[in-house]
Amino acid sequence: MNIQNTRERLLASTMIGGAALLALAATPAMAQDQEATRVEEVVITGTRIAQANLVTTSPVTQVTGEEITNAGVSRVEDLVNQLPQIFAGQTSTTVNGSSGTATVDLRGLGPARTVVLVDGRRMPYGSPAIAAADLNQIPAAMVERVEVYTGGASAVYGADAVAGVVNFIMRKNFEGVRVDAQYGFYQHNNDYDGVGNVRAEIARRGTSNPAEFRLPEDNVRDGETTQFSLVVGTDVGGGRGNITSYFTYRENNPVFQADRDYSACAIGAPNAATGPNTYSCGGSATSAGGYFTDFDTFGFTLNPNNPAGEFIPYDPNVHAYNYAPINYYMRPETRYSFGVFANYELNRAAEVYTQLMFTDSSTLAQIAPSGSFFNNETINCGNPLLSAQQSAAIGCTPADIAADNDTLLYIGRRNVEGGPRVQDYNLNSYRLVGGLRGDITDAWSYDLTAQYARVQYTDRYIGDFSSQRLGRALDVVSVGGVPTCRSVVDGTDPNCVPYNPFRPGGITAEQIEYLSLPLIATGYVTNQVLTAAMTGDLSAYGVQSPWASSGMQVAFGTEYRRDFLTVNTDSGYQSGDGTGQGGAFIGITGATTARDYFAELILPIAEGLPFADSITLDAAYRHSQYNLAEDTDTYQVGLGWAPTRDIRFRASYARAVRAPNVFNYFNAQNVVLFGRGGGDPCGAAATATLAQCVATGVPASNYGTANIDSPANQYNNLTGGNPDLNAEEADTYTYGLVFTPSFLPGFNLSIDYFDIEISGAIGTFGANNTIDACYGIGAFAGAGSDAAACARLNRAPGGQLWTNNGFVENLTINTGGERTTGIDVVANYNMNLDDYGLAGMGGLSFNLTGTWLESLENTPFDGAPALECVGYYENNCGFGSPEWRHRFTTSWATPWDVNLLLTWRYHGEVEHFGLTGAGLDRLDRYFDAYNWFDIGATWQAFDNTRVRVGINNVFDKDPPLSYSGGGNGNTYPGVYDSMGRYIFFGITADF
Repeated sequence: MNIQNTRERLLASTMIGGAALLALAATPAMAQDQEATRVEEVVITGTRIAQANLVTTSPVTQVTGEEITNAGVSRVEDLVNQLPQIFAGQTSTTVNGSSGTATVDLRGLGPARTVVLVDGRRMPYGSPAIAAADLNQIPAAMVERVEVYTGGASAVYGADAVAGVVNFIMRKNFEGVRVDAQYGFYQHNNDYDGVGNVRAEIARRGTSNPAEFRLPEDNVRDGETTQFSLVVGTDVGGGRGNITSYFTYRENNPVFQADRDYSACAIGAPNAATGPNTYSCGGSATSAGGYFTDFDTFGFTLNPNNPAGEFIPYDPNVHAYNYAPINYYMRPETRYSFGVFANYELNRAAEVYTQLMFTDSSTLAQIAPSGSFFNNETINCGNPLLSAQQSAAIGCTPADIAADNDTLLYIGRRNVEGGPRVQDYNLNSYRLVGGLRGDITDAWSYDLTAQYARVQYTDRYIGDFSSQRLGRALDVVSVGGVPTCRSVVDGTDPNCVPYNPFRPGGITAEQIEYLSLPLIATGYVTNQVLTAAMTGDLSAYGVQSPWASSGMQVAFGTEYRRDFLTVNTDSGYQSGDGTGQGGAFIGITGATTARDYFAELILPIAEGLPFADSITLDAAYRHSQYNLAEDTDTYQVGLGWAPTRDIRFRASYARAVRAPNVFNYFNAQNVVLFGRGGGDPCGAAATATLAQCVATGVPASNYGTANIDSPANQYNNLTGGNPDLNAEEADTYTYGLVFTPSFLPGFNLSIDYFDIEISGAIGTFGANNTIDACYGIGAFAGAGSDAAACARLNRAPGGQLWTNNGFVENLTINTGGERTTGIDVVANYNMNLDDYGLAGMGGLSFNLTGTWLESLENTPFDGAPALECVGYYENNCGFGSPEWRHRFTTSWATPWDVNLLLTWRYHGEVEHFGLTGAGLDRLDRYFDAYNWFDIGATWQAFDNTRVRVGINNVFDKDPPLSYSGGGNGNTYPGVYDSMGRYIFFGITADF
């Protein structure tokens, strides 16, 4: 018997049975005449204790469902990422390295350290490929509000809530029918004239290579989005219960990099041809005409004008392949979801409830064609496909040709004839929640919940070449004057077709068909949670402060969680046979379990006294037992003091943990790309010594040459899990005040300082850090060579870290630590214009949400210097960490049934990490501060119909550009609006 599957089926069948019981209980036949009295209570994220008008001791930021609708966003990620506390994670603009999901990264500490909840209950993992929750599983039409709780919350929500919690509160007890439809698109004027204006370079390169370099049309419209949602709800049993169901559909069309003038070529550093103030159009050495080299004495490409086959010198400034135009800027996606939220009160002591959610999401990630990425090291001199000139150019003597000896030859040749590589992701998520709750007495209530979630995916990778077949197709001999694979002659592969990159037009459909290798990975991850909780009001027993009218409230309970992960890969993935894969992708299976015991309390110490209108203490504790990690204890304590009703001070401390998850333990080791600006320290702009480079595997003859540098600024690193991990710990402090002055009605202000410090962080040392530490450069300058870091550099025979046999080992470990500090500011002001002499002109509402970032440090290992990322981007600092970010909205409720909305988004300036000192100035060293403005309007056309229109990024502001290799399309689309202005139209009708 398969115990794993049996457990899952039992739990799933139990929950489905509970849902059926709920539906039966909610039928009209069971309705009772008397109406049940339901008291609505407010539960604020950060506690399990329900309490009306609770003011928390830790900051909570809210985004309402109305804001999501009015902003016109088709993806929840687009609005959530605008909050200054949140950094961009996986988005719809992530293509190379995409997981097909959308994630949230609170405080820039990594998506895995943010717990995402639906109504206070955990969302499942995003997919079998990523631990973070997938925001695509959230039906925007059902979102009532989003609460962002910043500060360690592991004591309340369990492991992973190190940076905090994002809680999606869903609509409940909906009555009626709501239909919503929206259409939107991007419109952009291609008139880029910013730093390093690349338009002139594309035009210049296009005169000699129009196939790869083309300026797009001046005015483009693309990225069309269509979305539709239906919500139907009804009360049942005379108001004792409610059933709300929903259906949503969304389709996004792609945006290509070819259709933006700042992304139509892969930019590189200025050179002699472009001049110092214009970016060059770089690209990949794996070119359309081929790059034939020994990475030492010669480098050639194919002369396109000589049909007999001729090598000419390869010039990276002329012949590098422009891979940008065919890449997606934004992935196409089709998604639909449906579900049911229901509850029914049998009696005061028993209310059954359920949430059933399903999402199907399909998306494509498209990048440039595959080919021969220098996968094979030699070629036989007797190969009849080589011309005499070519044989001589690569060092084959007549004797070598006669003996058919091998000679050193790496071939980088792009499969432009076969089209792009496409990664087709299909994700299905199922989430079932069933529970029973009620009041035992006036003082005590209970909540029993079972949750089962399963996310499964299929990853189809289309368009790659087989490295093994490529080797056979290049090992060619003459049989009766006919070029024939040696493997056909000896019978090892009778289907082999010779590959001919040595002649213009030499590639045929038959060759491509033989070499093509579709790759498939499938898998699923499940999440099972059983929770039993009790809450009580101890004032019924006289447990209260003598200075307060309210008593102590408590919550306690236990929770069981089990995560199971399995991924199956085909033989091509397992063997690493794909030429564009960098290495093997091995299937995995593993499970983790946790048993938690938790308790919380809220104690009003004083109420209604002079200088103590309210003093409240809250605390939480959780003990966790894991099957693979050591036991952990987490706790938090908070204190709130309101001297008067106008001002409230608050402070909290939390000890949080993050135990290794099933991905950290079991993820298969896999070679993937990482970006590195400035090149290899042993390359053309060498910053390491000859002795250091030779000691780490660089041939002396290649030291200081461009052969070591990746033309695309992308290198290989080996990533994967580690069974020997320990839990990381974090200390979180927050101090703040909430100001609600009685002399200024409608105004409130909160200012909160946060300090989060993580030790023993679960993560990777970082591929860039490993390189820098080995050679004692960058942030490690003056520290000398780190032998352990050097041991993790695995260079190819030619010394490269970017060809198929070269990589940086970058496995998951317990590293040093991370720390971030700063201040959050939230201000709101609502004003009636009648009060200002503008009778009948409606009212204005203002909201400011901003974050000043004081520090964002990463310590790669104990004793290492902290790497500060505030004010920097790239390398160790991701997509940018400015000192100040904010979102400021102004809303005018006019007297004409029209509401107008203006949003100002600000992202402070950042500098390229590590580019300091003489001689390191680059056009992309600084990104200026950015301001975006969005406008929108809603019109109550009829009593039941609202119409909305809007434009985001009204001024079509172009993004900043960098040639560092990170991001997508020469910039960072998850941070900067990179596709132009977004125009949308929508309608909502209620019946």
